[in-house]
Amino acid sequence: MGNGDKEQTMPERRRFLLSMVRGIGAATVGGLAWTGLLDGTKASATILRPPGAVPEQEFLAQCTKCGLCVEACPYKALQLAVPGDERPLGTPYFRMRETPCRMCRDIPCTVSCPTGALAPSLVSDRDEQGRTRLNINLTKIGLAVIDRETCIAYWGIQCDACYRSCPVIDKAITVEYTKNERTGRHAMLAPVVHSGHCTGCGICEHVCVTKKASVFVLPRALVMGESSDRYVRGWDSTDEERMQDLPDETKTVTPRSEKSPLDYLNKGDL
Repeated sequence: MGNGDKEQTMPERRRFLLSMVRGIGAATVGGLAWTGLLDGTKASATILRPPGAVPEQEFLAQCTKCGLCVEACPYKALQLAVPGDERPLGTPYFRMRETPCRMCRDIPCTVSCPTGALAPSLVSDRDEQGRTRLNINLTKIGLAVIDRETCIAYWGIQCDACYRSCPVIDKAITVEYTKNERTGRHAMLAPVVHSGHCTGCGICEHVCVTKKASVFVLPRALVMGESSDRYVRGWDSTDEERMQDLPDETKTVTPRSEKSPLDYLNKGDL
């Protein structure tokens, strides 16, 4: 099959999948309920949902598998899970290496969702007049992670493909110039991802020049830690303010700490 034939076949396959999902919706397939198909599908921890997706469990509860978000995507980046995908059947997701999110300003996939599984409020802010507006840069599809073992920039080979392609260049991805300790004379241009600005669009993964992408997008919950509310960001002068309303549940005094150090010396504990 030539490339032309393949391009004609893809829209037909896409339409077939959408019609199949809609047709199955509340019915059964060969006596097997749709819910059974959904429950029997192995959910992957690395699923990347469309912009504005609510937390995964809420998303699965609210998504009706209508496929409207997939239809709305002008770049055909969103895919609909089918049997064998190891994703909940009929739900939308990205394969970033193949087709990343193109960061549409009007975010058609999100606004087309009829149930709230994709919430415009999660990708909205206010303009100078206080009016609500969509802002694709607020999306948090996932977080790009760089494998420094296979990224050729960290080998000392000049490559800034991910940096140059980043829609939030110089914020989500920056380049650090360091000395190449191996050669002792060349500079290394190493890409660094900043979680506060990375949208998880996957364009960096898509353009990565290595055989298997050395930068890839994963769900943020999978790669990011979580610090306690009790820790203060010393560089943020306003960070202590949030601690004023925290319940005082921290135990700082114990029977052991109430005693004098001399008590331990007298008992021979020290």
